[in-house]
Amino acid sequence: MNAIDLKGRVAIVTGGARGIGYATAERLLKSGATVALWDIDGRRLAEAASALFALGKVSTHIVELTEEISVNAATQATLKAHGKIDILINNAGITGGNGKLWELDTESWRRVVDVNLIGPFLTCKAVVPELLKNGWGRIVNVASIAGKEGNPNASHYSASKAGVIGLTKSLGKELAGSNILVNCVTPAAAKTDIFDQMSQEHIDFMLSKIPMGRFLHVDEVAAMIAWLSSEDCAFSTGAVFDISGGRAVY
Repeated sequence: MNAIDLKGRVAIVTGGARGIGYATAERLLKSGATVALWDIDGRRLAEAASALFALGKVSTHIVELTEEISVNAATQATLKAHGKIDILINNAGITGGNGKLWELDTESWRRVVDVNLIGPFLTCKAVVPELLKNGWGRIVNVASIAGKEGNPNASHYSASKAGVIGLTKSLGKELAGSNILVNCVTPAAAKTDIFDQMSQEHIDFMLSKIPMGRFLHVDEVAAMIAWLSSEDCAFSTGAVFDISGGRAVY
C-alpha cells in the first residue's frame, strides 16, 4: 500500500459502516486521519467502529442524511468530538431496486434522489462553512459510472448520480479560490451490500459492461479517494475520476 499523508486531518465518511465507506474509512485511518463515521444503521456503525478502533481515533454518528436537522446535529457532534473537519466523503447511497422508469414506484424514485443527491447537498451545506474557517478542505463525492452512461432499469439511480457529478462541478468552481477542492469518483459496480437491492439480471448486465471482466474491489476506490483527500491532490477540482475497469468512454 502506498503511503498517503493525512496526519492531523479529520474526515467524515457517510455510509461509513459498510462497503466502500468502510474501506475508505480504513484507508484514511491507515493514512493517519481521524474519522467520523456517519450512517443510518446504528448496529453496523458500532461493529465498524469496533473493527477500526485499533487503527486510530473513530467516532460514530447516526444520521438521516435527507433531514437537514439530523445532518446539522451530526456536524456539530463531529466538531465536538474532534475539534474541526477537514475532509468530507459523500459515499452513502441506495439503488432503489430495478425496473423500467414507468414501472418504478414514485416514492422509491424520490427516496433514491433524496439519499443520493439531496444528502450530499445537505452535508456540503453543513460542512463547507467549517472548511472555509480552516482555509483548507477536501470533498470527495462518490458518484457512479451510471451517472455518465445511464443504466437501463435504473433511471432513479442513474439520474441521482448524474446529479452528484453536476453538484461536484458546480461546487468545485464555487470553492476554487478557497483552497477547498471538490472532486468525485465514478466507480463501476463493487460487490457490496448494495447488490442486495438489485436484480441478478442487472448485476449480470453491469459485469458484462466492464472490459476488465471483474467487479471493482472496494480497496481500489478507497485508495483513489484517499489521494483525492490529500495535499498531493492540489490542482484538480470539479473533476470526475473514472474507476470503471475500462467501461467509461469519457
